[in-house]
Amino acid sequence: MTSSLVGSEMCIRDRVAFMKADKNVYGKLFLSSFGLSAFTFGGGYVIIPLMKRKFVEELHWLEEEEMLNFTAIAQSSPGAVAVNAAVLVGYRVAGLPGALTAVLGTILPPMIVLSVISLFYTAFRESLVVAAVLKGMRAGVVAVIADVVYTMGRGVFKEKRISSVLVMAAAFLAAWAFGVNVIFVILACGLFGALRAIADAKRGKLQ
Repeated sequence: MTSSLVGSEMCIRDRVAFMKADKNVYGKLFLSSFGLSAFTFGGGYVIIPLMKRKFVEELHWLEEEEMLNFTAIAQSSPGAVAVNAAVLVGYRVAGLPGALTAVLGTILPPMIVLSVISLFYTAFRESLVVAAVLKGMRAGVVAVIADVVYTMGRGVFKEKRISSVLVMAAAFLAAWAFGVNVIFVILACGLFGALRAIADAKRGKLQ
C-alpha cells in the first residue's frame, strides 16, 4: 500500500512538473477558466462538473479524486465556490502564478456581464425576453446541479467505505429533513474525516 501511494505521489509530481514546463499552460489555464466562468449560470456548484470535464477528462491535468477533494475544500472554505476551486486547480497546475491566472479568468466574465447589466438595468428588468431566458436557464441549472450530486456521490461510493456512505446520508438528512445549518454539517463532516484519517494513520503504524 505504501509503495502504491509513493508511486501515485511521484506520478502527480511528474505531471505537475511537466505542466509547469509547458509554455502555453498559463494561456490554456486562463482561457479554460474564462470559458467555464462565462458559460456557467446558477452558482459555483454548477461549475464543478464543467471543471471536472475540462481539467480531468479533456486536459488530463488532474485525477478525478483530486477534483473531488478540491470540490470539498472549495465548498468548505469561505468565499465563492467557483473562485475557491479556481485557486486550487490553478495552484496545482502551475503554482501561485497558475492560481492567479485561474482566478483572473474566473472573475472577469461575471465582472464584464454585471457591468453591462448595471448600465442597462431598467431595460433588463422590464424585458419579457430576458425574464423568459432566465426561467429557461433555471431548469438547466437544476439539471447541472443534479449532475454534481451524482458525480460526487459516485465518488463516495467508489471508496467502498460504509462510514463515508453513512456520513453522506446523515449530512443530507440533517440539512434537508431537520434544517440543520450547513456550517455545522460541514464542520461535523470535517471533524469525522479528521478523526478517521488519524485512526487510519495509527492502524498503518501498527501494521
